[in-house]
Amino acid sequence: MGGQVRITTSAVELPGGVVVRFMRTLRLPETGTHPLPPGLGTFPLRRVQDYPDRVPAQWLAHGGVLLPVYQREAMWLSFSAPRPAALQVGAGKVCAVSGKPWSDRLSRDPQNYLVLPRQPWLDGINSGQGTIRQFVAVPLGLGATVEGQVSGEEVWGGVQLQVFELGEQALGRWQAAERERERAFLPPPEPMASGAPGGPVPTAAAVPAPRLTRAAPAMGLGAGGRMRQEVYRDERPLTDWRAEPSGRIFVHLATAPQWQDITGEPAPSSPVDRAAYTTAGLPWYDYYDADAADLPAADPLADVKPVGDWLGDDQTPWVPPGPHQVQHLGDDDPGRVSDGEW
Repeated sequence: MGGQVRITTSAVELPGGVVVRFMRTLRLPETGTHPLPPGLGTFPLRRVQDYPDRVPAQWLAHGGVLLPVYQREAMWLSFSAPRPAALQVGAGKVCAVSGKPWSDRLSRDPQNYLVLPRQPWLDGINSGQGTIRQFVAVPLGLGATVEGQVSGEEVWGGVQLQVFELGEQALGRWQAAERERERAFLPPPEPMASGAPGGPVPTAAAVPAPRLTRAAPAMGLGAGGRMRQEVYRDERPLTDWRAEPSGRIFVHLATAPQWQDITGEPAPSSPVDRAAYTTAGLPWYDYYDADAADLPAADPLADVKPVGDWLGDDQTPWVPPGPHQVQHLGDDDPGRVSDGEW
């Protein structure tokens, strides 16, 4: 399938220079709409093929990578790309953007991909009106996953990524525009950093990891709390993109005991709790891009119920961040200097 896909200890590197990092974060309440929570470092990644005698046979058949998650742990995906790329993101082979079944083709109606580097990150499934609903890890078999609620069955689990590059003519036009921009001494569109917007991992104390049994089932992604985040509409014609994907990867979600059984390494401790983070005065984020159009809500995802409907109420107390803790990113950059007549 297309070009080579590589991983480091903390990132997936797809063809076209696309880099995806899986970020640990705080789980939001399932009521209300919230700013972007901070990044708490990356999930570790390992190649499935390196553990042929330890991974489930189905994982070995799919290939790809594995990472460890705790039940009800939240995550977000961080993206970077040196040139335009179209990235499909699946949650159990349900498109996180359109809610449609996984496809090897790009679609515009509805759009079933993200446009990089314009889209700096994705924290969950598209819920429209400038919001998403947070990715939260839950076991397969309960019906709580996005996959189970949209497709009616839980077969795949995990996360799927697939990248499409610009076609030859469209890439040539983009490269010519970049050369012209350089000649005019204009800065290129600034891609968002590939790391967490929160920067370094905070030093607040971690809470004890939840107890999980060795018989814990495979994990998929459910829908958690709602946050302010746009999923941007593609402004290019669909014909600008190659018809075939350049690369893809299956990301398996292992429980903490599975991770240790397979890799021999202990899983990272559970993320810090929300109260400790907020009490420490550490930042949350609000980001928007006034020049980009947000996609409407995806109809198949509109009726996805939060994981709390299956797993019960969240017992962790919610401590909302103060107004001074929410840092604004994007078009309202206070450092931007306006120009006028000379």
